[in-house]
Amino acid sequence: MAQQWDNQNPEFNVKKLIPILIGVVSLILVITFWNKITVNLKAGQAGVMFKQFSGGVDKETIYGEGFHFIAPWNEMVAYDVTQQEIAEVLNVLSSNGLEIKVDVSIWFRPDIPNLGYLHSEIRENYVKKVVIPAIRSAARMVVGRYAPEEIYSSKREAITQEIDEETKLICKDKYVTVERILIRSIELPPTIKTAIETKLKQEQETLEYEFRLAKASKEAERQILEAEGKAKANEIISKSLTDKILKEKGIEATLKLATSPNSKVVVIGGGDEGLPIILGNN
Repeated sequence: MAQQWDNQNPEFNVKKLIPILIGVVSLILVITFWNKITVNLKAGQAGVMFKQFSGGVDKETIYGEGFHFIAPWNEMVAYDVTQQEIAEVLNVLSSNGLEIKVDVSIWFRPDIPNLGYLHSEIRENYVKKVVIPAIRSAARMVVGRYAPEEIYSSKREAITQEIDEETKLICKDKYVTVERILIRSIELPPTIKTAIETKLKQEQETLEYEFRLAKASKEAERQILEAEGKAKANEIISKSLTDKILKEKGIEATLKLATSPNSKVVVIGGGDEGLPIILGNN
């Protein structure tokens, strides 16, 4: 009876099949285009959307980490937005034309709020297009201001700071954030290095010799002042000592010796100027 009823109502059967067919087709499409309609941005990544039929790169919307659905005709481009580092060994010229080898590192990351502009104007290979040329240009510009002996000795910190400032200035309008520049080593030609070290050693020896001379001069001045002070003191004492004072001091000394437990013989009036003579055991 049910079989006969279904045959008599074909429209009813079609209506029942349409949702099933739509579900099956949708499932097939989802499976087929799954990789086209989903994007998973990993930790440390940000995404920029390229909209095929609505204006190209979306410069205003930045997609963060996690799972995203997109239209199958659009494209999500992922960028590493963590801190990155590249090292470059550069051959640059000093102010007097000598070739110097500088090993430099740069820490950088894309400017996340402007990631859409970075993708639109420079694309994914911005490291080769922007970062490396910037550090090379800055290093050549800055090192070229200094003589080899300045680079080798006292100006290294200043050179690092200037390269950092120049690199940041170049990258500022290229949507790249430079966080720090590090100079890991500076290598001069062997002959120049030896000459600079010899010169620095001689300068150090000269400074040391001048220090010793200054120290000796101050010591001589001190001794002169001390001698002059003693001479003046003796002169004052000599003028103040009279015969009466000397006799009085002699008597005081005699009295102290006479009360001493050591055996002795005191002869009164036996010395010069009438002072006592003190004879010991010997």
